[in-house]
Amino acid sequence: MGVEIEFTHLSERQAALRLREALGGHVEEEDPHAFRLIGSALGDIGVELDIRHVHPWRADGPGRWLRPPFSSWLGAAVRPFVPREMVTGPLIPERLAELDAVTAALHEAGARGQGGGLLDSLGLHFNIMPVATDAPTMLRLFQAYLLLEPRLRAESLVSPLLRLHGPAGYPAPYVQRVLSPEYRPDLAQLCEDYLAANPTRKRSLDLLPLFLQLFPAQVAPRIRGKVKPRAVLHYRLPVAYVGRPGWSLAADWNRWIEVEKLAAALTAEPELLGKASRRSGF
Repeated sequence: MGVEIEFTHLSERQAALRLREALGGHVEEEDPHAFRLIGSALGDIGVELDIRHVHPWRADGPGRWLRPPFSSWLGAAVRPFVPREMVTGPLIPERLAELDAVTAALHEAGARGQGGGLLDSLGLHFNIMPVATDAPTMLRLFQAYLLLEPRLRAESLVSPLLRLHGPAGYPAPYVQRVLSPEYRPDLAQLCEDYLAANPTRKRSLDLLPLFLQLFPAQVAPRIRGKVKPRAVLHYRLPVAYVGRPGWSLAADWNRWIEVEKLAAALTAEPELLGKASRRSGF
C-alpha cells in the first residue's frame, strides 16, 4: 500500500528536509512547491502543495498557460488555504507503524492539522493493492466495504465539519444492486456498473484508479479530474491529525483490516451476504 497524509503550516521544502533528517536519502526539487525524498529508509516520498495548478510541468498541470514565476506566485498565495501532502511509495503493511514516527517528526517541525478546516478535510488516504483483481475477489471486497461503510463513516467523520467535507455516499439503488446475492458480474460489468453510478473520484472507496488501469478506453472518456491509473483501491475516508501529538495511523488501518476479514468470510460462506445485508439495513 501507499499512504497519503495531508497537513498544514509547514512548507513543502521544510517538510522534505525534515523527512531527510528522519529517514535519510536526498531531496530533489521538482518545482518550488513539490519535492521528492529519494532513497530514504521508507523509499521515495513526495511532498507537495496539494493543488495541481502550481505544478506547471506535470501532464495534468497548467504548463501551457501558467508558467514560472506565475505558478510559483500562485502557490505562495494559496498556501495558507491549501494543505501539503506527503505521498509514500508502496509499503508492506508491517512498516505502517514507522509512519507514526514520521508524522511525529513533521509535527515537531511545525506541521499541523486537526482533521480538516473550513474549506476541506485533511486526507489520510490508503492506496491498497488488492491481492487479486479478478471479479469474485473484487466483488466480495467491495461488498464487504459497502456493508461496513456506514460504521466506518461514523467512526472517521466525527464532527459536523468533517461530515460536511466527507466523500459523498454511493447511490442507494447501486448499493442495493451490488449487495444482492444475485449480482455476479464479470470484471468489465463490475467496472461499467460502478462507473455509471459513480463517475467521480469523491467516494469513500474510490475504484476509478483501478478501473482506469484495467479498462482505460472504457473509463477515461467518461471521467474528469485528477485520476491516475493505478492498480490500487483508493481508500479516501480517513482523515489526518498531524497536529495532534501522538496521533497514529493504526486505528484507521485496523478499520480497513475489518473490511478484508469480512470479505474473506463472505468468500468462505456466501450465505452470510444476505444476513449481513439485512442486519445492516440494506
